Amino acid sequence: MKKMILFLVFALTVNLQAQQRPKLVVGIVVDQMKMEYLYRFSDDFSANGFKRIMDNGYTFHNMHYNYMPTYTAPGHASIYTGTTPSTHGIVGNDWFNKATGKDMYCTDDPDVKTIGDGTDKEGAMSPKNLLTTTITDELRMATNFKGKVIGMSLKDRGAILPAGHFANWAFWYSKTGAFISSTFYGAALPDWVTQFNAEKHYMNYINAGWNLLKPMADYNESLPDDNPYEGKIDKTTGPVFPYDLSKIYKEKGADVLRTTPFGNDILAELAMKAIEKEALGKDDTTDFLTVSFSSTDYVGHTFGPRSMELQDTYLRLDQTLATLLAYLDKTVGKDNYLLFLTADHAGAENPNYLKDNKYNVKNVPSKEIVDALKKYSNDTFGANLVLDYSNFNLFFDQEIIKQKGLELSKVKQSFKDFLMTQEQVKRVYTEEEILASSGDDYFLSFIARGYDPKQCGDIVVLDKAGFMQYQATGTTHGTPNSYDTHVPLLFYGWHIPKGELHSKRYITQIAPTLSQLLKIPFTNGTESEVLETLLDKK
Repeated sequence: MKKMILFLVFALTVNLQAQQRPKLVVGIVVDQMKMEYLYRFSDDFSANGFKRIMDNGYTFHNMHYNYMPTYTAPGHASIYTGTTPSTHGIVGNDWFNKATGKDMYCTDDPDVKTIGDGTDKEGAMSPKNLLTTTITDELRMATNFKGKVIGMSLKDRGAILPAGHFANWAFWYSKTGAFISSTFYGAALPDWVTQFNAEKHYMNYINAGWNLLKPMADYNESLPDDNPYEGKIDKTTGPVFPYDLSKIYKEKGADVLRTTPFGNDILAELAMKAIEKEALGKDDTTDFLTVSFSSTDYVGHTFGPRSMELQDTYLRLDQTLATLLAYLDKTVGKDNYLLFLTADHAGAENPNYLKDNKYNVKNVPSKEIVDALKKYSNDTFGANLVLDYSNFNLFFDQEIIKQKGLELSKVKQSFKDFLMTQEQVKRVYTEEEILASSGDDYFLSFIARGYDPKQCGDIVVLDKAGFMQYQATGTTHGTPNSYDTHVPLLFYGWHIPKGELHSKRYITQIAPTLSQLLKIPFTNGTESEVLETLLDKK
């Protein structure tokens, strides 16, 4: 009898410990997703995708990024580190580095090599440039490295940065159509990934082509097909349904899948295969799967936020999410997984669309800005002092400035005065002004949180709302304006209450909130501000 009582006490203790954490955390990032899409496309969503998560989970309607630049790599890094580029060091997707005087890419690592069927450059990637820990790192350490962490995306940065420094694996899509990784994670791909690649799943989508999921009349939330604000998927194919993907494949290869909804589908297939083959969520040690859906970003950049192509991509993503949720229910159990869904940034309206509707804005190609800066420099100083202009950052050639006996502070002020004469420019801040930021200047506070003095420019430019440093069609992002910062945040599953909140919250609160939910340490760069409504057990 005594033994039976001891056994029951032991079993109850083990069960209580298991309930302290979910068996699996699934972090989903939808690249370039505006919160507004959940409203605009709602009538056409199914009951089992986005709506299931919102109706049965917790929705933050007013979630924002709190720094500039709002790009993919900083976004993914900020979600998972709980801090901003000024701390975690990922100040762009790629950027000119002041300290080295060279261009760098966010996940470049020349010390590792590609594994899998990809080019040498595609796989020479790791998280070495990320300066702080991620929530996935903290989970690995909290479980004595027993909990598995796997990251995946079409984009290398969307897979690597969320998975962190201690991940078991990160996988990303190659132009060959295969998912690859790097020797940072292992000597060879797992057998199940090699098998998945050998099956060439991408060809199923390419052979089927891309037509609208629903009748064209249902796409009344978008502009007409083939409107003047859309770009093209390739040089010869107009932005009109249906798309013959097999024809485009002959010209562009498997890369074409990125700019279709089916890049999301093949990624979801890989995610479900990872859950099966890596036995994620199968024991009482919490695992973490990060999934970043990138096709929404490729489609948004190419066709813009008012295109039928974008709407169709979200309607299909809704179905993909429904399939993934059903799979999680079946394999992990409805009460055993915690899922959150957010975005790495949002996106602007196409400025020519706005201009045609009587809003006085325009797109300004970056080349025009660079040419104007160089001309001003030569006209004023008799030399080109512009070393680089990118990501709203202006870098000066310090050697030439010294050679000509110029005073750097006066050079900065001169360029600042010139930039303020440009139609699109709202404000210009020098490095000194950024580092002295008190937080009182709303937009300067965004720039300061995104600024690393060892890497960023001598001057940072802020454009007026509605103007865009981009081509005439499609859209982009990067500013501190609400159309770039306002993203969805949905929590669902294990220990998540039903509810919604309309008060403003920040993306950097996700990681520390997960730390509290999972009862593990905070990431080492976070300010530890949490989403308290998810932690209230009343």
